[in-house]
Amino acid sequence: MRHTLRQMVAEFVGTFFLCFPGIAAIVAEAYRPGSVGGALGIAAAHGIGLAIGITTTMAVSGGHLNPAITIGFWSIGRIDAKKAGLYIVAQLLAGIVAALAVKGLFPEMAGIVTGYGRPKLGTDISGPAGTAIEAIATFLLAFSVMGGCVDKRAHKLGGFAVGLTLLVAILATGTMTGAMLNPARAFGPALVSWEFISQGVYWVGPIVGAIVAMQVYERLLAEKSAA
Repeated sequence: MRHTLRQMVAEFVGTFFLCFPGIAAIVAEAYRPGSVGGALGIAAAHGIGLAIGITTTMAVSGGHLNPAITIGFWSIGRIDAKKAGLYIVAQLLAGIVAALAVKGLFPEMAGIVTGYGRPKLGTDISGPAGTAIEAIATFLLAFSVMGGCVDKRAHKLGGFAVGLTLLVAILATGTMTGAMLNPARAFGPALVSWEFISQGVYWVGPIVGAIVAMQVYERLLAEKSAA
């Protein structure tokens, strides 16, 4: 139980590493345009935050930091259902606390304008299209997790490959869906701003994308033990 608690703390802190810088960058850019470098700065805040979070928690909890990734690991038998549920609770709490922290630090109007980092679909993006975009982007993210962090042949700094994947995904799809790729990152600001529009997109898409990516990697690319 003590070991599980340590893992939950690691997941909470690691997810906060992702959510707080990312949300703060969005609100800061709205408060003072250009202060974080626009879309590139926002993408970098998320990507670097995730890279640091994974690298610093991987030895303790595996550095999931994302309910979709945890569910993907569960789908290939790398975590049991009970521990997966506890990880997800810690991740969601981190997303909520990060949004609350940003709410407390920035002027109210800046937070209201951005929904404290709450994602929204682009004007011409339907729910199904948004779900597909989130699924594809999360497929790439989860694939980088498997290849960069899980595979025994991977380098120890694989967390930075995952962070770069998120950065690129945000630049590529941010204007369409907000590029969450992570239900915890989407849910925290939604709860704090009390606006849950299109939340299903940010749960279904990432979970499907992560499961497919991890199944593909595990079945086709992972190194198998000699019989």
